[in-house]
Amino acid sequence: MDVTQRTRNTAALVLALLLAVGLLASCDGGGSDNDDPPPPRAAPTATQTPEPAPPEPPPSVITLGFAGDIHFERHVAQWLERVDARRPLGPVTELLRAPDLMMVNLETAIATGGQPEPKQYTFRTSPAALDLLAASGVDVVTMANNHGADYGRSGLRETLAAIDGGPLPVVGIGPDIEAAFAPYRAEIAGTSISVFGVSSRPEHTAKRFAATETTAGIAVAIEPHRRLLSAVRRADEAGDLVVVYLHWGQQHRTCADPRQQRMARALSRAGADVVVGSHAHVLQGAGWLGSTYVAYGLADFIWYHNYRPDTGVLTLRVRDGEVVRHRFHPTLIQSSGVPLPRQGQDRVDALRAWDALRGCSGLTPFPSTP
Repeated sequence: MDVTQRTRNTAALVLALLLAVGLLASCDGGGSDNDDPPPPRAAPTATQTPEPAPPEPPPSVITLGFAGDIHFERHVAQWLERVDARRPLGPVTELLRAPDLMMVNLETAIATGGQPEPKQYTFRTSPAALDLLAASGVDVVTMANNHGADYGRSGLRETLAAIDGGPLPVVGIGPDIEAAFAPYRAEIAGTSISVFGVSSRPEHTAKRFAATETTAGIAVAIEPHRRLLSAVRRADEAGDLVVVYLHWGQQHRTCADPRQQRMARALSRAGADVVVGSHAHVLQGAGWLGSTYVAYGLADFIWYHNYRPDTGVLTLRVRDGEVVRHRFHPTLIQSSGVPLPRQGQDRVDALRAWDALRGCSGLTPFPSTP
């Protein structure tokens, strides 16, 4: 073999060796840094600080206000004509405007026509009554009482029309039984509220003008009523604060009668948080029935005479849906028909007398749970 041939063979051998080395390098699992798997995540150590828990939401605190029977009969009608946006009902206006939700019983038909029912007393007023109450701080009205239909079917139609066009929600009356028993619902500062109005008086209006499936009238429940109790349970199960305003009791009696006490217990078991009422024309005991707040009688509030002048505004402090405190603001009905707040020692004496009414009510001065 000559030199030239040997040189060619040597070159071929070198080239073959270089190709073999390159092939091995491409198969050894190597590659760029970007192809390397990511390093394992370090396990947390005991020294790491956990994330802080979310802050507790602030409590929902609201106030509810209640007063008794109102009408604008005879000389009291002059208040409908007064123009005083600052104090439409005089000094008592501040008490009505203070609560987050203020409720009263409007004990009169709202009508100019119709014929009076065959009763000893019949009351009616104009739609201006709703305007005045709204301007004075009232937020919701019940008309489930023994004077809401004092001017017959014609007056009842006028009343419902005035409510439809009025500035205030009105409960306890309606074009049929479903509407009459329907609650007013609201949400205030995170607290959902259902408010019912019901008459529990077995008298002329309840017999002739109780709402039915097909006729207009007021919500009537003489005894614990399945429709009422079912509505209260539904509202309670929905998480609402449940308020029931009743027209009940015996006139001029400061102690709740057995029917009132049975009704209060049944409503409490159904889930009512607040049970208040009027009709007796005098104040009755107030306090807690377990965790349910009950005020049996709030007396007259705006009335055409001051024969029984003791009255007032009840305010309840509600924290996260539970009534935790009550406060009574005693007032005295004047000859004008509108009450004035009581002051000084007179106020102290009135509060002492109001506390004493609880003695025959079976209620306690503080809430309790089973």
